[in-house]
Amino acid sequence: MDTVYLGLGSNLAQPRKQLRNALVALADMPQSQLLRCSGFYRSAPLVQAGNRITSMRSQNCAQGSAPFTTRPTAGHRGDPRARAFPALGARTLDLDILLFGEQHIDSLRLQVPHPRMFERNFVLVPLAELSPNLRLPTGETLAQLLQYCPHNRLQKI
Repeated sequence: MDTVYLGLGSNLAQPRKQLRNALVALADMPQSQLLRCSGFYRSAPLVQAGNRITSMRSQNCAQGSAPFTTRPTAGHRGDPRARAFPALGARTLDLDILLFGEQHIDSLRLQVPHPRMFERNFVLVPLAELSPNLRLPTGETLAQLLQYCPHNRLQKI
């Protein structure tokens, strides 16, 4: 069983309720274990390349363990991931695999470590709450990354 860190976020339909429901569902997943989760945070809207999410976002991170498999999921044919929503759009739940053990995965459907987690305080701060001494597969520590990450009005809720 590998340790997996997930980032969860929501900015629609009672975001904190969405996050709590997601954590309950994660705890009920067979062949995996939800070990702990961070507190909930509210972050400023994300602005990237001229796009803006228009509402505050509730976030947290979860730590669990699960078996690692490289088997494709049902229906996967090597196609690029089709999104039914814009990459930075509003959503009821966003779940990102941040880290999966020491795995480095770079496929059309999945990148681990998550490619933008290193620049997002709404990921790094809750992750540091779960595992303050965590060293990432890049060799950097969370403390090193947090030194250079902007605060962006992140607040614990």
